[in-house]
Amino acid sequence: MATPTPTDIQLHQVSRKLEIAFSDGARFELPFELLRVYSPSAEVRGHGPGQEVLQVGKGEVLINAAEPVGLYGINFFFSDGHNTGIYSWEYLYELGVSQAALWDEYLKRMKAAGASRDPGIAKMFEQRPKAK
Repeated sequence: MATPTPTDIQLHQVSRKLEIAFSDGARFELPFELLRVYSPSAEVRGHGPGQEVLQVGKGEVLINAAEPVGLYGINFFFSDGHNTGIYSWEYLYELGVSQAALWDEYLKRMKAAGASRDPGIAKMFEQRPKAK
């Protein structure tokens, strides 16, 4: 079965959401934060299972620009400087369908790490001395 393709893509800066409609009628509103913390880049996903890097302090992240990549995806330029990782149409569709479960997983991982979505608190978290 072929992956549905986008028929409309809009970035909403005030609500910090990507609105995307697909050829099969599905429509999703994906928070910028979700897109950032589930970036398909190696920087976030690692190079294999178990190498994922928890993204902290992304609660206020914006998408400053978006650029098509061929006929199969899009690249986002986030306000925190992140701009690697190609979001294929298939991956965006998967994020839309799985959004609630992925968000729950993210919040659980944040809690387990004692981390925060707040950028200011995240900076303190990153700068605190490492246990020896």
